[in-house]
This record gives sequence, C-alpha cells and structure tokens, in this order.
Amino acid sequence: MASVALVSILCADRVGLVSAISDHLFDAGVNLRDTIFAALGAGAGFTSVCELPDDLTPEALEEGLRGLAVLASAQVRVVPYSFDPEPGEAGRVTHRIAVSGGDQLGLVARLTDVFAQYEANIVRLEARKLSEAEGGLYVTRFAVSIPPERTEPCLATVANTAGTLGLECRVEETGRNASRRLRERPTRRSR
Repeated sequence: MASVALVSILCADRVGLVSAISDHLFDAGVNLRDTIFAALGAGAGFTSVCELPDDLTPEALEEGLRGLAVLASAQVRVVPYSFDPEPGEAGRVTHRIAVSGGDQLGLVARLTDVFAQYEANIVRLEARKLSEAEGGLYVTRFAVSIPPERTEPCLATVANTAGTLGLECRVEETGRNASRRLRERPTRRSR
C-alpha cells in the first residue's frame, strides 16, 4: 500500500487556491482521501489525508507545495499519518445538525457537551458568523454519529439546549434514514 500522509496548509484565502493545491497533488500522483477546506476569515485552511505514490516522500511533497506561487507565505506541513485512513463506525455520519441565531459565548461548548453526554461522535464541525448581508447569524453545523439507542434523547437535548439559548435547530438524518431526510426540530426563540 502507498504511504499515507497528512497535508496541512494555512494561508491567505484567494480565488484558485484549492485548484492550485489539488492540481499539484494530482500531478504528483497523490490520491486524496478525507479532505477539508475552509475560508477562515481572510485566511484559509486545507487539510487532507493523502495516499502518496511509492516514489514520493512527505518531505518532497511539502517542498513541492511550498514552491507554489499561491502558497508563497503559507504554513505548509506534510507528515506521515499514523492512523488508519479508513473511518470506523464512529466516523459514519448519522445526522447533520444546524444551529443558528445570535452569537453567544460558550455556545459550541454547551452543544458539544450534549453530544459527549450521549456518546455521539462529532465527525465534522463548522461554525461561522455570517455577514450582515447574509443575515448576520452565527451558524454552527455538526455532522455526528449518534448510537441508535441514544438518538432520540440526544436530538431532543440538542433541540432543548438550542431553544434555551434562543436558537433555531434543524436536524437531517443521513444514511439508512435518508427517506426521512429533513426534520425540523421546532424551537422557540426567546426575546
């Protein structure tokens, strides 16, 4: 099997950034596995678990990425990935949850505590403040793996926590329950 490495890049955001990175990786014979890209304010983060061809070392790949013009002042790191690149059962997303409303100190901590309480694994987390043109809301999205026997109480507690904070909560089931795709969890906004 090819060696597996973690590619991590932090740089200024710009148009064509992902294209330049992915083109370079493709030209080097790198196969992308789990990959995340996000604009982070005026910056951007790219992280990917990559399969390297036998003749490419992590050091050589890092050097090649550093040579890209779009990554001239970027923080680039390529290191061996010592974990199994195949996701386990806890990495299977069962629900996508979006919580939106006003930004509040401790919001992410309170919601993530609920998931831990019900032994739900957070597979992905995205939190961002929308611009005033987009409504000015703070939106937190979770992709989670909830054990089947804990699903209902976990989702009810997430919805209740969001409601207590005056936030809206939407839940989407994934996988086997895709036919029941989008379920609104009504919450009341306190004023």
